[in-house]
Amino acid sequence: MGIPTLISTSTASNAASVDITSGIDSTYDEYMFVFTDVNPATTGSFAFQVNAAGQSGFNETVTTTRFNASHKEDDSETELSYDTSSDQAQGTAGIRLCNVASGSDESCAGILHLFNPASTTYVKHFYSRMSAYGDTDPDRYNQDALVAGYINTTSAIDEITFLMIVGNFDGVIQMYGIA
Repeated sequence: MGIPTLISTSTASNAASVDITSGIDSTYDEYMFVFTDVNPATTGSFAFQVNAAGQSGFNETVTTTRFNASHKEDDSETELSYDTSSDQAQGTAGIRLCNVASGSDESCAGILHLFNPASTTYVKHFYSRMSAYGDTDPDRYNQDALVAGYINTTSAIDEITFLMIVGNFDGVIQMYGIA
């Protein structure tokens, strides 16, 4: 990995979404998004989607895969699983990065890498690793979620949105360019 350069910081406070509509261009071949203390108002999935240059609606076609490792707080169960419910095969929905509960001490954090978004020749690859603490009463657990895929467009990507699939959220999202 190259040297990260901070481009922007967005702070969500009971926000439906955080839309980053500038700063993604041909300056860098890789962009890294760092999420800190993402806490939803409603238990659900933290996700992202993108827009190709000149488009709207955050609904580009994607193919994704996801798997999770989880460990219950009381050490009663561990699991490594392929999460087919979060996969998309040429879908346009939000790309689920992690599941997170909405308690005051529950949140997720992690990193998303987006490669070569300004390319007008190739599809755009991405991967993420997120850690989330959740409570599905009475079970408390930590989840390590890994997501990868590609955005199936050869148009440049210049906008990205982060959201909860349901409800609002608090948190900090930093965007870095990787030189």
